[in-house]
Amino acid sequence: LVLVIGDLHVPHRVQAIPDKFKKLLVPDKIQSVICTGNLCCKEQFDYLKSLSSDVHIVKGDFDEGNFPEHKVMTYHNWKIGVCHGHQIVPWGDIEAMSMLQRQLDVDVLVTGHTHKFSIVSHEGKLFVNPGSATGAYSGMQRYFGMFCPLFCARYLDWC
Repeated sequence: LVLVIGDLHVPHRVQAIPDKFKKLLVPDKIQSVICTGNLCCKEQFDYLKSLSSDVHIVKGDFDEGNFPEHKVMTYHNWKIGVCHGHQIVPWGDIEAMSMLQRQLDVDVLVTGHTHKFSIVSHEGKLFVNPGSATGAYSGMQRYFGMFCPLFCARYLDWC
């Protein structure tokens, strides 16, 4: 099981990951964590590390520390690229994301920043955005006056 998560914004925009979500995040069931960044504090980094020893994090626009801007890893037969997404302009645009996907030469591109969950197949490639795991405020997207916490947990046969 791979946990794809991002845009936590703890404690700047929200206090914590909702308890209902934390109950689903069982350490001995999660093999890997892919995080699109904006953890915003060391405690969230430590929490993700407690879920799995295989944690991949990229730097969000609110993160401090030495996280990379992009990261490429291979799971089974999938080459997966990760980028926070604030670097992709226009934000969340499939053509702009496709350019990065080609530059990284990956089968799956995981991005965040928009706080909007999506899984899109485009030109034979997969584009995943886990949304915001905390429902943190985003000026880009409102969900009927409230913000919806989201994340993805998928087995690697997701396509």
